Amino acid sequence: MMHQAAIGLGVRTRLLAEGPDVSAAQVVADVTVGDYTDPDTVRAFAAGCDVITFDHEHVPTAILQQLEADGVAVRPGPAALVHAQDKAVMRERLTASGAPCPVFEVVPDADALRAFGERTGWPVIAKTSRGGYDGKGVWKLDGPEQAEVPFTGLREGVQVVAEEFVDFARELSALVVRSPSGQAVAYPVSETVQRDGVCVETTTPAPGLSEEQATAAQHLALSLAAELEVVGLLAVELMQRRDGSVVVNELAMRPHNTGHWSIDGAHTSQFENHLRAVLDLPLGDPTARQPWTVMGNVLGGAEEDLPSALLHCFARDRRLRAHLYGKEVKPGRKVGHVTTFGRDLDDVRRRARHAAGYLMGDPDA
Repeated sequence: MMHQAAIGLGVRTRLLAEGPDVSAAQVVADVTVGDYTDPDTVRAFAAGCDVITFDHEHVPTAILQQLEADGVAVRPGPAALVHAQDKAVMRERLTASGAPCPVFEVVPDADALRAFGERTGWPVIAKTSRGGYDGKGVWKLDGPEQAEVPFTGLREGVQVVAEEFVDFARELSALVVRSPSGQAVAYPVSETVQRDGVCVETTTPAPGLSEEQATAAQHLALSLAAELEVVGLLAVELMQRRDGSVVVNELAMRPHNTGHWSIDGAHTSQFENHLRAVLDLPLGDPTARQPWTVMGNVLGGAEEDLPSALLHCFARDRRLRAHLYGKEVKPGRKVGHVTTFGRDLDDVRRRARHAAGYLMGDPDA
């Protein structure tokens, strides 16, 4: 999807892919297949690029620091990206800056985790500091008898972060984009729905969010982008408490699943604005084209022939937008998304849920 945005900008893209059949490798012409955790592989790849950017946060920080030492433009740079790579670093920096965060502690062992739970109350959320994704590396621990779970099979150099359990009303996503020259734009705040740690739906703008609350969330995200000196897209995932206040849950520094609605629903997509920022071009208008936009993720289900299933979806809804990722269908795997928009939220939501459900093999969705 970043490559698609690059075409209109006349930007040539090269890809370092972990395999020859990954989604981006199916469309990008210049592909190097290699290990993004291998310093020699990454440095050789970077030698042919003007700017390096990312579609995930897992390239080791030390490799990115070496690229910068070599004179390669890395955007976002490792000093910023580490806050999306390492939850312990992120929590410490954000708390020190005054950003609203859950009570947390980096715990060295199960005994320390039990002590944290006794102080803050159970349940407790435990997360690995690095490597977690789509609910992996995150546990809700209901009592001290589960304190050993996060430490089982823990990789060397990875810590466990314990957080208070936030009884939130809903989750929100505030996306902003910042360029090296300091220009920044903010997308409308989205409401996100998660199941088993995986985003299944976004609604933009977030229903019931007051103008004051939306502005505060955007300001928080813009402030974090400036403080961390992010270049490109910053996604600030928020938990909204039942009293309306928010706390920061996660950070991502790349085009983000909660911003996929912007491909069809915003005047400038998150992918195009990310590239504009990386290249220090003036940023585009992030506002929505329609009063309501709903994005539904398509997770692997009973339907395996997704292109054929589009026949029904497009015949039923001529305004439906669909994006399939070329991935093998596996249970629960993100294999695409659909986007609907319009003036009636109930209708927009119903259309998105039907199309996503049908593509997952539920004809009665």
